[in-house]
This record gives sequence, structure tokens and C-alpha cells, in this order.
Amino acid sequence: MQIGIDFDGTCVTHEYPEIGKDIGAIPVLKELIKNGHQLILFTMRSDREVKTNFGAYREYFLSAAVTWFKENNIPLYGIQTNPEQRLWTDSPKAYANLYIDDAALGCPLIVPENSNERPYADWETIKKMLKEKGLI
Repeated sequence: MQIGIDFDGTCVTHEYPEIGKDIGAIPVLKELIKNGHQLILFTMRSDREVKTNFGAYREYFLSAAVTWFKENNIPLYGIQTNPEQRLWTDSPKAYANLYIDDAALGCPLIVPENSNERPYADWETIKKMLKEKGLI
């Protein structure tokens, strides 16, 4: 199965443009890979060129997320797209069989006690849901 996975608030806490704190995604993502699933990073992060009066520079926000997956030994099948979909569509939406995203309706969330922090994915409950579906 191909699984689209968001990053900020889903794999780590919301701390964009920095990389957020661990929220328990790593062992579950590794278990999905171990069970033959392919992960597609599907995030709002991007690398971009910023032009100023003093010149231009690049911001590597997407690359930082990709590095997080590499550093945690979690292989990505695709980044912002499904490599197979170019054979049958020009759509910019990454095709997946399942999406895990803290902004998705029904995604279990942890609401931090500090009201200034945004909710983030509850991986303990997500793992239970994946087990119920026979995915891990």
C-alpha cells in the first residue's frame, strides 16, 4: 500500500520552519515499511529561492524534512508525488491509498496542555488503527 504522510504535526510537533520534537511516529513508520508499505512525503514544506534587496538565497525546508526521514532510516517512496502516477495523470496531488495527516478529519490528535501549541498526531492511537486495518 502507498501511504501519503504529512510532516509537521504528523511526524513531529509543529515548529516550522524548524524540525519539531519526536511524537512517536518513527517506530510506526518503520513498522509500515517493514510490512511492505511505501511512504510518500506529502507536506506543505518546500525548498525555495528568496529574493531580497541584498541578493537571493535558498531556504531548504522540504530538504530538512527529507533529511529527518533519512536520519531515522525511514525510506521514502516519493516526495510530494507518487513516482508511478506520472504514467497515468498530470495531477499535482500525490496519489496514495491512505493519508496520515494531522489536519485530516478523523486523525487522532494530542492537544498540548499549553494552549499556544498546536495539536499533533497521536501515534499510539494511529498504530492501533493501522493494526485494526491489518496494515501492521
